[in-house]
This record gives sequence, C-alpha cells and structure tokens, in this order.
Amino acid sequence: MKPACYVGVILALGSLVPAVGAAKPTGKATDAYAANRALGRGINLGNALEAPREGEWGVRLTAGYFKAIKEAGFDTVRLPVRWSAHAATDAPYTIDSKFAERVDWAIDQATTNQLNIIVNVHHYGEMDTDPEKHFPRLVRLWEQIATRYKDRPANVYLELLNEPHDRLTPAKWNTLIPQLLVVVRKTHPTRPVIVGPGKWNSLGALEKLELPSEDRHLIVTIHYYDPFEFTHQNAAWVKGSAKWKGRKWTGSDAEKGVIQKALQQPANWGKKHERPLFLGEFGAYQEADLDSRVNWTGFVSGEARRLGFSTAYWEFCSGFGVYDPKTRAWREPLKSALLK
Repeated sequence: MKPACYVGVILALGSLVPAVGAAKPTGKATDAYAANRALGRGINLGNALEAPREGEWGVRLTAGYFKAIKEAGFDTVRLPVRWSAHAATDAPYTIDSKFAERVDWAIDQATTNQLNIIVNVHHYGEMDTDPEKHFPRLVRLWEQIATRYKDRPANVYLELLNEPHDRLTPAKWNTLIPQLLVVVRKTHPTRPVIVGPGKWNSLGALEKLELPSEDRHLIVTIHYYDPFEFTHQNAAWVKGSAKWKGRKWTGSDAEKGVIQKALQQPANWGKKHERPLFLGEFGAYQEADLDSRVNWTGFVSGEARRLGFSTAYWEFCSGFGVYDPKTRAWREPLKSALLK
C-alpha cells in the first residue's frame, strides 16, 4: 500500500531556463486562479496506477468509479502515475505504450464525466535518492507525457513530481523546476501546471520554494496529514505507528487552532507571492475511529476552502478511502464531511 505522505540535459537546457528569484511578481495570475477554483473539491485515485503494477495494491480503476465521483458532487480527480516503472531504463527512456494507453483511458473517463483530471509523476523514488543520475530520465519522461497530451482539453492538468524529498532537497528541487517547465511549456504554453515544495510537499518547506516569476500558469500544491500520529495510526508502512492506535480527533478548540495556524501559513505565502494553492493530499487512515476521521476531514476541508484552496482528498477506495469498493457504496459520513 502507498504511504500517504510520501548534467548533460541541464547544460543543454541552461540557456532556455527562465530566471528564478524571490522577488514578488507583479500582477495577478488570473488564469491560474480561475483554473485553481475550477479544481474545486477533488479526490485522489490512489493505489492504482502509482502501484508498481495496477492491482498490486488492491485497486484497479473502473469506469464506474469516475461516474460515481461525478455523481457524488466532486469536481476533480487526481491521478497518481508511476511512469518510471513503465519506461525503459536506458535512453531514450521510452514509455510502455500499453501503460500509456491505460492513462489515456483514465483521462478519457474523467473528461467524459465532466471531471477535471490531474496527471502527475508519482513514486519516482530514484529521483529522491539519486536526482543527478535520474533527472535526464525525468526530463525525457516529461517530453513524452507533454507531447502525448498536448491536444487534451483545458481541464487536464499536469503535476511535475509528487513529494520530492531525501537527496532531492528543496534547493536542488528549485534548480530542476524551471528546467522541467521548459520541456512542458514547449507544447503546453498556458496549461495549468501544478508544482509543490520539497520535503514531501510539506507546509514547512513552502518558504524555500522558488518558481519562475514570469510563469503565471502555475498552481502550488501542499500536502497535510497532521497530527501525523492521528492520521497514520497503525499504518503498516510507518515504523512505530502501532503505538499510536486509539488516537482521536474530537474537534476541540485547541485541535482546531493547530490546524488553523498551520493552514494560514500557506495562505499567507500564496497571497505574498500571488500563487493559488491546492491542497493536493490530506486524509486519515482507516485505523482511526470513523467519528474522529469525519471530524478531522471535515475541519481540514472546510478550512482549506475558507482560505481559498482547492482540495483533493487522499484517497478514493483504499486504506484512507471514502468509498467502499466491496459494497460499491460511499462511506457517507466521510463523503458528507468533504462535500458539505
């Protein structure tokens, strides 16, 4: 199961890379803000195409999932995709055609159901452990992805890389963002592109994020799973999490205050830098009691919306799921917490 929070090319692109600076950009990016508002309330189709192989983590996408998400009242699906597991390891790093067609199918299902869809690069772990070696491959993957989807409608969004961390430090990530954008912008000059800070897209790393000031078609993503000992209690992939079993979230003033303070930080950053914010992941694992999950989910979702963020809950039908694939029914309290 997926953890929820989880040089030649550089020289060739160097002359094309836009300048990056900390100065406040002038003028509002009205298109990016409108695109972010359109994302509205979303949900992640997790544990499917970002598994090593679809189905290995218990989720295979069906057409009915997209229909159910739309009928429930959601606006957007975020599609995590592990392209790196389905591409050659040697140049030119060709993506497997059958896998790419499966992503095409998911995009078709979303757009047919009038859903926005975010297609990202997810779980490229080698980029985190050895970014210098794997960056040329990531560039080539994005060249293929961008070319493949250049004629898709405007409600198809692209996200550069999920949760950079480890040796892909915030400083290193800042140097790579504009180079990836050069590749994407060749075929998508105005399409909304989503990019987040280092350290797992954490709120704390947002102040270190640097973006090309002239690219006003960017949406900034953050992920939020605090208090972690509540949201990840007894999660098998988190060492020591069994001792957290039984943690509750009741919605006390103190508990709410912590979340309000935390989410105000990216809101302030977005206002200062004139960048729209997307809460791309948040959720509480199924080992927490349902009442606490509903309380926490509803409050985080509501605060994010109050602050002007678009949102995408982690996730649809697995360990954090708001939908039960066995009964083909929504877990109504969780769904209501997200949509109220």
